[in-house]
Amino acid sequence: MNITTLALGPLNTNCYITSCPQTLETIIIDPADEGSLISEKILEQKLKPKYIILTHGHFDHVLGLLEVKLNFDIPILIHTDDQFLLKKTQSNAHHWLKMKVDPVPPADSYLKDDQTIKFGTQTLKIIHSPGHTPGSICLYSAQNKLCFTGDTLFKNAIGRTDLSYSDPKLMQQSLKKLFKLPATTTIYPGHGTTSTIGEEKQ
Repeated sequence: MNITTLALGPLNTNCYITSCPQTLETIIIDPADEGSLISEKILEQKLKPKYIILTHGHFDHVLGLLEVKLNFDIPILIHTDDQFLLKKTQSNAHHWLKMKVDPVPPADSYLKDDQTIKFGTQTLKIIHSPGHTPGSICLYSAQNKLCFTGDTLFKNAIGRTDLSYSDPKLMQQSLKKLFKLPATTTIYPGHGTTSTIGEEKQ
């Protein structure tokens, strides 16, 4: 699996352009901002975008969503429990950072726990990981020993659970699920650098 990491927007949110080396089919995980830059990277590598997948609905993960959607006309996928956050993108961006942003398009389809996403010869399994938000997800690849963890798990940290819709108990359950993955699994978080399941479990 080929992975291009872009730290974008005011909160340095990680966008991952993830592609199959054989077919160049690609998924874009969390188009955080600068949709034109994301699109340029895809075109430079002659990739074939198939899906946009959102690990959750927070505004800093979706500011490039509209432009990427318009450029490639591919489906947006999110867990249904976070659709309400997509609708609040403009108000949340203004509340937290006093930013005026464009509205974002709605999701085209909804993700479920244990669902498999296929692109080329690659597969990613959806792990529903509520706690930070109700519809947070992680994407796990057993064949590549890696997991995109969104804002559920970072290097030396976890996502905040003090928001009105967050749930510390569900976060603990989600972390227990992640810590059942092999210790050598590399995590690609929504912010910051990579780590491993083993390091974070310790």
